Amino acid sequence: MGFKVVDIETTPNPNALKFNLDQPISTGTLSFLSAASAAEHPLAARLLGIDGVVTLMFRGDFVTVNKRADADWGPIKAKVRQALAEAEALPEAGF
Repeated sequence: MGFKVVDIETTPNPNALKFNLDQPISTGTLSFLSAASAAEHPLAARLLGIDGVVTLMFRGDFVTVNKRADADWGPIKAKVRQALAEAEALPEAGF
């Protein structure tokens, strides 16, 4: 069973959104600043593979997604929801 997005919050940064989840995705803070940094984390790698996504932060029961300034949130939000829903919900999100 994956993660259900229960709410999406804006942040002071217009290129970042906070995806609040129905369960914890990590016990600490995990930051992914590039695809290379996510190489050993399948969910982070999948999220960073979404066109327009540039960095991620997992913490507790939320994921903060940062996009390129020229990218549209519409398709990104849909793809992030899908990737989270299809992820395995295990300790540290299975990674």
